[in-house]
Amino acid sequence: MRFVAEPIARLIEELNKLPGIGPKSAKRLAYHLLRNPDEEAKALAEAILTLKEKIKLCSVCFDNTDCDPCRVCQDKERDHSKICVVEKPSDILPLEQTGKYNGVYHVLHGTISPTEGVGPEELKIKELLARLKDGSVTEVIVATNPNVESETMAMYLHRIITPLGFRVTRLARGLPFGAELEYADDLTLGQALENRREF
Repeated sequence: MRFVAEPIARLIEELNKLPGIGPKSAKRLAYHLLRNPDEEAKALAEAILTLKEKIKLCSVCFDNTDCDPCRVCQDKERDHSKICVVEKPSDILPLEQTGKYNGVYHVLHGTISPTEGVGPEELKIKELLARLKDGSVTEVIVATNPNVESETMAMYLHRIITPLGFRVTRLARGLPFGAELEYADDLTLGQALENRREF
């Protein structure tokens, strides 16, 4: 990019850092933004800044939110006796889009990964256990991704929660091993939720 204007090159470089955006897509996006009216570019920039300024973690479930507790945790119509445990905030939206789940969530913010130095202490596990103490929860649904690290996480949760007397289920195996929840289609994810099973 020797002959590309520095502001364009910088934008391409920043866009290329986004997940799923390769060098060609970054270039196309940069030139698209350059052609668009100034108002659209400003609206995009403001949306990004607002996102970074206003979004925080819910003090109950640790999802991303602009209010605390989040809208799901506040909702009296939801079934607060079921907690669906996910790895990251982006896993919640696809589960919600299935329309098959009306409980609440808990976000771990990762999985146990000894090779990367991530143990249970670095995740929101003690906060999950604290939520179980009030006696209102009857089922914990483990909705971790179907891969090796997530399997380890699921087994760990099963081992520490089951002795406390809670029903621990997990998503059915409609999800292919190695896939991630945020990329699963609504039908597959809905069936996995409906056909969840005991460990």
